[in-house]
Amino acid sequence: MNGLYTILLLLLSNIFMTIAWYGHLKLQQTGVSSNWPLIGVIAFSWLIAFFEYCCQVPANRIGFIDNGGPFSLVQLKVIQECVSLGVFVIIANLMFQGESIHWNHILAFFLIICAVYLVFMK
Repeated sequence: MNGLYTILLLLLSNIFMTIAWYGHLKLQQTGVSSNWPLIGVIAFSWLIAFFEYCCQVPANRIGFIDNGGPFSLVQLKVIQECVSLGVFVIIANLMFQGESIHWNHILAFFLIICAVYLVFMK
């Protein structure tokens, strides 16, 4: 069960992370934040990133093998990267309609999934 909670928290964390990292670009495109000073954009992103950390830290604590979870440190990191790319693809396609995924992107994502497989091999 800890593994499922970990992955769900990582998913939620990465949604917040992706919005914090790239949401301000969408706000700029729509004109909402085009006049904001850089420090205002940074503060806005930090506010969103706070919720990312509220999910990321518990995910790692719950999922880490030394805390009773099923994952090693390396496994946690590779899972996080895989989840991050999946969330990024979905949010980028929703927020930035002009951004398209090409064959080399798909191949790169596939190779990351292969990395997840390799990390879990005994």
